[in-house]
Amino acid sequence: MDTHAGRYVTLEQVANAAEVSLATASRVLNGGDRVVRAELRDRVLAAARKLRYVPNAHAQALAGGATTTVGLVMHDVSDPYFSSITRGAIEVATRGGALVMLGSTFRSPEREIEYVSALRAQRARAILLVGSGFADPEYQRAMRTELENYRDAGGRYAFVSHHDLPGDAVLPENRAGGAAIARALLELGHRRFAVASGPRTLTTVAHRLGGFAAELASAGIPESDLLVIERDFTEDGGYAAARELVAAGIPATALFCVTDVMAIGALMALREHGVPVPERLSLVGFDDIPIVRHLSPALSTVALDLNRMGREAMRLVLTDAPPGPPRRVRIPAELVLRESTAAPPG
Repeated sequence: MDTHAGRYVTLEQVANAAEVSLATASRVLNGGDRVVRAELRDRVLAAARKLRYVPNAHAQALAGGATTTVGLVMHDVSDPYFSSITRGAIEVATRGGALVMLGSTFRSPEREIEYVSALRAQRARAILLVGSGFADPEYQRAMRTELENYRDAGGRYAFVSHHDLPGDAVLPENRAGGAAIARALLELGHRRFAVASGPRTLTTVAHRLGGFAAELASAGIPESDLLVIERDFTEDGGYAAARELVAAGIPATALFCVTDVMAIGALMALREHGVPVPERLSLVGFDDIPIVRHLSPALSTVALDLNRMGREAMRLVLTDAPPGPPRRVRIPAELVLRESTAAPPG
C-alpha cells in the first residue's frame, strides 16, 4: 500500500527512501552541475516513481534558471477570438515540451503589467502578450521596463497584434482589413455609414477604424460624416451600439462592427427592434470567428487565420532569434462577403 497517496511528497522524503543526501536527490531530480553516480541516480529515480513524486516548479527554476512554463496573457480567454489563437499556441507549445498558463486582463493595462511582473518573478520560460496594445505612454513605459528586465534575466517574449513596443510580433493586417470592408460597401452603393467601435486607445480599434475611414475619405466621405459609437469591445458593447443607432433613427445603411463579437451583439439588438439585415441595414464584422458563418443571416467579415496567429507567436518565443531587428510575421486579412451585406435600400 502506498502510504504517500493523496498527499504531497517532498524531495526530502525521496532522499530518505533512496538513502542518499538531499543534495544528491536534488541534483538528480532538479538538475545541477555535478555528475551523480549511475547507481545513486537509479535509486533516486526508483524512489521518486514509487512515491509518485512531482518536482516543485519553483525549485527547478531556482536550480536551472527557468521553468518550462509559457505565460499566455490575453484580454479575455472566453472571447472566441482569443480562444482560437490560444489553441494554435498550445499546439506548438505541446510539441516543444512547454506548459501554457493563461491569464485574462479584461483589457486592463495595469493588470497586463501585473501578469508580466508575476511571470518574471516565477521565471517563466517565455511570455506571449495576445491582443491589442494600449496607446498610453505611462503603460508603455512601465511595460517596456518589465519586459527589458525579463529579457535581461534570460526570458523571451513576443506579441500578437500591435503593441508599439520592441519585440518579435505576429501582426494581423488590421488596417488593410478595414479598408477592404469600406471598398466593398462603397461598391455595393452605400454612402452613409455607422461604426460600432471599441475604445480608440486600443491599437486594434485604431487600426481597423483608421483603415476603414481612410478608404472612405479617398472616396470623398470624410471621417466627420461617420457615426462612430464607442462602447465596450464585447457582445454587450455591440448590442448597446446597435440600440443607440436604432434610437437615432438608423441614419446609415451599413454598420461596421470592429469585431465579430460586437457584430453578434448588434445583430441581436437589430432583430429585437425589427430591423431586417441586410434589407434595411448591412452588417459587417471583423475576425471570422467560427460561429459567424452559422448566424442568420451569415455575417460578412474579414477573415484572419487565428489558429495560425497562435502557432506563429509560440514559434517565435520557443526558437532562437537571429541577430538583427525584431521578427515580424504578417497575417493577411481576407474579406468574406456573406448574407449580411447587400445594396442599400431604395
